[in-house]
Amino acid sequence: MKTDSLGANVMEPGSSVPSRQLGRTGIKVSELGFGTWGLGGNSYGPVDDTLSTEVLRCAYDSGVTFYDTSDVYGNGHSEEVLGAALSSVREHIVLATKVGLLPHTTFEMPCDFSDSHIYASVEGSLKRLRTDYIDVYQLHSPTLKMLQRPGLVDTLRKLKQSGKIRAFGVSVRSPADGLIALRNFDFETIQVNFNMIDHRAVESGLFDLALARQVGVIARTPLCFGFLTGKLTGNEVYSGLDHRANWPAAQLKRWAEAPDLFSFINNGKQRTAAQLALRFCLDHPEVSTTIPGMMKCEEVRENLAASALAHLSSEESDLIRSVYHSHSFYDPSAKTMGKPPRS
Repeated sequence: MKTDSLGANVMEPGSSVPSRQLGRTGIKVSELGFGTWGLGGNSYGPVDDTLSTEVLRCAYDSGVTFYDTSDVYGNGHSEEVLGAALSSVREHIVLATKVGLLPHTTFEMPCDFSDSHIYASVEGSLKRLRTDYIDVYQLHSPTLKMLQRPGLVDTLRKLKQSGKIRAFGVSVRSPADGLIALRNFDFETIQVNFNMIDHRAVESGLFDLALARQVGVIARTPLCFGFLTGKLTGNEVYSGLDHRANWPAAQLKRWAEAPDLFSFINNGKQRTAAQLALRFCLDHPEVSTTIPGMMKCEEVRENLAASALAHLSSEESDLIRSVYHSHSFYDPSAKTMGKPPRS
């Protein structure tokens, strides 16, 4: 194990990342996966596909086996880049993608979960990913009303029976929605927000229910859009299609200040802010994998090193919970104060 310029542990290229079972699916995944939202080029600003390919291959060479994407990321571009970069090692990786969410630029989230849309979309995803099967196919941010459409889950079962997908799940808008989804439908995986400044998935009982029903948990936003890395000030100006441009400045500042509130926990530790945040997620055994976005090989190496770090002590875990409960990290009115829908 080497250390970087920050004194943090860095995994050697080619080293493996521990794997975990993805619920009852029979699929094993690296506990640190790769979230490819940013590679689409329409959510975190413009991207260079050459660099995206480099970072995907760096992640694979470093032991990442789980890659999460969606047909809406870059209107399919993320899937295209992912497929082109890793098609030669398809049998060694797990591909998860999503369906139903339509292109949008604000907090308005139009969706289509009709049978015709799902059947057409799965074919498009297969083509872009350069594969003949998808390991995990997820409904992307359905409302509760949409989830109740008769036959929706049966459509996913038919895709599984046909061999086009191996397992199906749902990426929920909130942990509260996740509880209802698992109580009423036979999903095999669930994707939900979870990080040091968002404990709702634990405190609502969602993780307990997922564990009891052997549902694989995919924890998204472990670094809260990059703010838990400690590398953002909150004064950044986001423009164009960067989704962070939709949030009011006060909310961005609130997120950017969060790492400082936890920094004392790293005193005397060779552990970066990002590694603390990822270790927090990994120390919850209900989590099958957590999926930080990574845009540089340096970020891959820093993030994957979290797998090799010691578990947080009970005192450290208690301190994180104490900071979480003594501060407010999200203004419920933030979305209403953001940019209005574009005409």
